[in-house]
Amino acid sequence: MEKSDATTIEIGETSRERKGKAPLLGAAENARAAGYRRGVAIFDLILRVSAAVAALAATITMGTTEQTLPFFTQFFQFQASYDDLPTFTFFVIAMSIATGYLVLSVPFSIVCIARPQVTAPRLLLILCDTLTLTLTTSAAAASAAIVYLAHNGNSGANWLAICQQFTDFCQRVSGAVVASFISVALLIFLVVLSALALRKHG
Repeated sequence: MEKSDATTIEIGETSRERKGKAPLLGAAENARAAGYRRGVAIFDLILRVSAAVAALAATITMGTTEQTLPFFTQFFQFQASYDDLPTFTFFVIAMSIATGYLVLSVPFSIVCIARPQVTAPRLLLILCDTLTLTLTTSAAAASAAIVYLAHNGNSGANWLAICQQFTDFCQRVSGAVVASFISVALLIFLVVLSALALRKHG
């Protein structure tokens, strides 16, 4: 008996099979994008709480700063307080506003974790984060200039350095300014994260 040669014919994918795979690929890509956005939102929440803690520490430290130099008589006393300088008063007000905003923004950050596909909360956060970043940066920079003068003075303007006498006062206001710059750095990261999340949406 003669054996017939077996012939195999390769049949490509039909259009129906290709259409069936396309939704699966789209669903997998959407799932990866949602996972990415959820991870960004979780990191956003951690940074937001950290920035709120730093802003609160700066507010409390500056708002409770005062020092009185001891002298022999109560009629001659030198006292330094944060509210003696309008810049430090502005610092306390600005950092209080930033702290309040960061605390109130936490629920919106949680919404971004629970529903990463929603863009409205993320748009609101990036807008308010940018405004808060501007406010805290101006307060921190202005206060840093005053702290520098307190430490070094200015011979041209005959401004004396007071930190040799008011050491505790200068240490506390310096610490408050450092905490405010930490909050500024964290806010910058928050704005960048929100921008990345929105870009992934697009």
